[in-house]
Amino acid sequence: MRVRLLIVVGCLIAASIAVARADRNAEPPPRAPFSQFPMDLGDWHGVQLPPFDDKILAVLGLDDYVTRNYRRDRTDANLYIGYWKSQRQGDTMHSPQNCLPGSGWEPVSQSLVSFPDPRDAAAPPVTVRRFIIQKGIEKQLVLYWYQSRGRVVASEYWSKFYLVLDAARYNRTDAALVRIVIPIRANVPNAEASADEAAVQFAGDLLPALVNYLPN
Repeated sequence: MRVRLLIVVGCLIAASIAVARADRNAEPPPRAPFSQFPMDLGDWHGVQLPPFDDKILAVLGLDDYVTRNYRRDRTDANLYIGYWKSQRQGDTMHSPQNCLPGSGWEPVSQSLVSFPDPRDAAAPPVTVRRFIIQKGIEKQLVLYWYQSRGRVVASEYWSKFYLVLDAARYNRTDAALVRIVIPIRANVPNAEASADEAAVQFAGDLLPALVNYLPN
């Protein structure tokens, strides 16, 4: 445990140094703004949600974001993507795990889930983090990952590692947090398995659409 802690602390110190260096001239490739993100993803049809207020934006330090509800048949999928053009000190990605208790949702279980990469059939499967959260009698399934330079990462620690690597090699610290939330409907047979299937299908339709919005 102590060794792991030392490794994490070392990575964070290195990240601070690398990010400080990269912040001088960090300029990612051009990207399309999320205001142009498609309302239709496969069979899913989206509805724009109200924008975040200024206090939330000040805390998150985002450069661009999208927050929408998508629906297919009777299944809803809430999508949030936050994009940081440059992760300066104090202006970095926030883990969804930090936000859940504050909004009344408590984690019930967590795991990793893998599925074929829809962007390239020959590529290794992508792996994302999976949570079941609960507030009262309501339950939801959450999938989220960190994405930078086309790389899908489930671990916050690995995302910091790649931040250091990309800052040192490419002078870039741009990245995004992608989060999908699917309600687990209590009146549906095999409700959790059904939510899992819907979330993976939505992620499969989402990932190819991100190419123009999250630069490689």
